[in-house]
Amino acid sequence: MRHIHFTGGLTLLLSFCLQYAALADQPKSLKEQATEAYIGHDYLRSGQLFVSAAGQGDNVAELFYNAACSFALAGRSDEAFQVLERSFEAGFHDTEHARRDADLASLRGDARWPELLDRVAASEKAYGEFWNGSSMQTPFKENLSDDEKVAGLSKLWAEAKFNFIHFDKVPTLKWDAVYMEYLPKVRATASTFEYYRMLMEMCAQLRDGHTGVWMPKELTDKNYARPLLRTALVGNKVVIVAVSKHLLSTVGLVPGLEIIKVDGLPVFEYVKRNVIPYQSASTPQDRDARVYGSALLEGSKSKSVELTLRDPSGNTSTRNVTRASKADYRETFHLEPMTFKMLPGNVAYVTLNSFDDRKAADLFEAAFSEISKADSMVIDLRENGGGDGDVGYRILACLTDKAFYSSKWETRDYKPTLRAWGQGETRFSNPASSVSPNGKLLFTKPVVLLTSPRTYSAAEDFTVVFRGMKRGKIVGEATGGSTGQPLTFPLPGGGGGRVCTKHDTSSDGTEFVGVGIMPDVAASPTIADFRAGRDTVLDAALQLLRGK
Repeated sequence: MRHIHFTGGLTLLLSFCLQYAALADQPKSLKEQATEAYIGHDYLRSGQLFVSAAGQGDNVAELFYNAACSFALAGRSDEAFQVLERSFEAGFHDTEHARRDADLASLRGDARWPELLDRVAASEKAYGEFWNGSSMQTPFKENLSDDEKVAGLSKLWAEAKFNFIHFDKVPTLKWDAVYMEYLPKVRATASTFEYYRMLMEMCAQLRDGHTGVWMPKELTDKNYARPLLRTALVGNKVVIVAVSKHLLSTVGLVPGLEIIKVDGLPVFEYVKRNVIPYQSASTPQDRDARVYGSALLEGSKSKSVELTLRDPSGNTSTRNVTRASKADYRETFHLEPMTFKMLPGNVAYVTLNSFDDRKAADLFEAAFSEISKADSMVIDLRENGGGDGDVGYRILACLTDKAFYSSKWETRDYKPTLRAWGQGETRFSNPASSVSPNGKLLFTKPVVLLTSPRTYSAAEDFTVVFRGMKRGKIVGEATGGSTGQPLTFPLPGGGGGRVCTKHDTSSDGTEFVGVGIMPDVAASPTIADFRAGRDTVLDAALQLLRGK
């Protein structure tokens, strides 16, 4: 999934030298000109252009803040303080970022600096209290009061009502009616665990993978532990696809075993009753990846799960499997953000498993001298659940010597007065951004990209840009079909929620949220693959590179 946040000197506008540029037949905006001046170290002109851009009315706080960075770098402290003041008045509240921003270093010895920062900190605190007041953030109890339960339900309903971007994708959903339906349901819950499960069920009706509710930490391990194995829906069967060494040696579980019952219930009946109602997902493939993968065997750490299994010969057996903490599960199946090895045929095989931080791009660039010796490359995103889209763009910037376009996005532009006048809500749209090539690292040989339903969020941003670059074929399965910017908020008892506020499309407007990005060459694993330790999707990519 690509977050809008402050990073480096300027905001995300400049992260990893991301340059906002208009489409080829449009003149550059003031903001784009200001960005180019900043990159070119013409800081005085950059500051002046950012101020002019702020006068146009969009993202005023950000633009004034960027102007302050430029003026500070130009040695114009008076102008920097003036526009910083205007930035804070316009709503910039990230005091901690301002304290550590290297662009503003020249201002920190000025007597005006601490006084200004103190006022901003006070404003930031008041802002946070208004939107996420401490009175709503009550401590954990085994059973919250009815008032707390109703307050949390109301918070979830209101945040979605005014911020959720994808109501158009659930056109028959009556959100106010859902709220009224769940009022008696949450009052009837007998524990905080039941209450949060009810909120999850409600939120799942929005059908969005970047929208959901999470439990208080006191309930997470207690109720969301997992056996140390991985499962998936393969064809129309639920299959064990990976097993820890411990379960392999003590219980005799192996990849390829089919799960036919869970706790005595046929597996699909178990899923229908106990898993599907609580999963927020954007597409059928997203739902199936969650339901038959990470969520299938979640439960109490103190209670083992009974699995009825079928082996390749058709024989059935029952095993009781203990659950482990989430921390143990993550450690057992940990994947490095980036790995690289050479395959026969001089093919560089690069797995990008996470964009949670910049490590994947750092490792890719560090290994590039070896990667560049290959005759072709396979990039595997099948286990990449997302993170920061700019991390992926850094890697894509090494695959071309030309600028390329990121996604377009839009968000709701709700103006209460216009509603009072009977006018409809509009959308704020941000055009596709131009990303510069690396300039030093360049791989020009054939590339194939592998995807699955677990390719998600920022990994889908990577995939859609890769396709737009026409850099190579996509092999595998459709991606999960969900990206965006979640807005997070606390709920009573120590849990929280989030709603998706941002709708992304490809640079040409092609929709992939709620759909998924379809592969150019379809390839899916089979039960036989897991039993034989074979990777059919990777094999299909290698055959494509060999021209077969």
